[in-house]
Amino acid sequence: MKMDDVKEVAKGLGIKPGKMKKSDLIREIQRAEGNEECYNSGKADQCGQAGCAWREDC
Repeated sequence: MKMDDVKEVAKGLGIKPGKMKKSDLIREIQRAEGNEECYNSGKADQCGQAGCAWREDC
């Protein structure tokens, strides 16, 4: 997902992206959604969130 798309998702959740890095912003989105903040942490095989919107990028 491109950064502009990530920013739109964030704005929809009331998160102000500012100059956040993509990975930090996605983890903030995960936090706001009540999910584990695991994006780009190397735990893709273990997170158990097969339906995660960020899975392909992770």
